[in-house]
Amino acid sequence: IMASELKVDKFTGVTTADAINVTDGSTTASLQKGLGKIFINFNGESTVSTRASINVSSLDDDGTGEYGINYSSNMDNTTYFPSGMAEEDGKVTIVAGAYSTNFATNLLNIKCKTGGSTIDREVISVTIHGDLA
Repeated sequence: IMASELKVDKFTGVTTADAINVTDGSTTASLQKGLGKIFINFNGESTVSTRASINVSSLDDDGTGEYGINYSSNMDNTTYFPSGMAEEDGKVTIVAGAYSTNFATNLLNIKCKTGGSTIDREVISVTIHGDLA
């Protein structure tokens, strides 16, 4: 097999602008649907601050171990998938998304929990997959 390199500034689907499929053998997946739409890495201790983000307008400190991630561009619906983790001193914490019973199209409320208690963490990262509005 010959190696190759492709350099482009933009991919656009022929049928519709966002209809680009990636095929691996017999499996085809939508490139657009597979991309993370929202990402944030932030400090959740003391003065909460964002280190890096994509599609995040602001971050709220809602109490010990509780935060609100506000989106720059809304999600299309409330069936998106958030995933996240937090770390401090080598201890990893799973981040629980949507601590209310519903997701919202414009924000995600999260909790960092260890055992049964919420706890602030030094490094918190969350990625959200789904469709933008």
